Amino acid sequence: MIPLGILGAGESGEIVEILLGKTEGSVARGELEKTAIRVEDMGIRVGRSVEMLKNGGGTVLLRVDESRIAIARRMAMKIMVRR
Repeated sequence: MIPLGILGAGESGEIVEILLGKTEGSVARGELEKTAIRVEDMGIRVGRSVEMLKNGGGTVLLRVDESRIAIARRMAMKIMVRR
């Protein structure tokens, strides 16, 4: 199990855990809930397969189902995947 942000371009993985709230000690609970809802609305859920399209800079570009999604690297490092 590795962070999604570690996958290279062209690699795929299955989401096994999303660590929202487990590493954000000072963030308000309401903000965490909003972030969790936004992540789920983008289709990023446990059990889904994702493909890394571009991994560079502060943003990563993913394919989830037929959608292309850009997320912050910080968020990508909280999404754990299995290759």
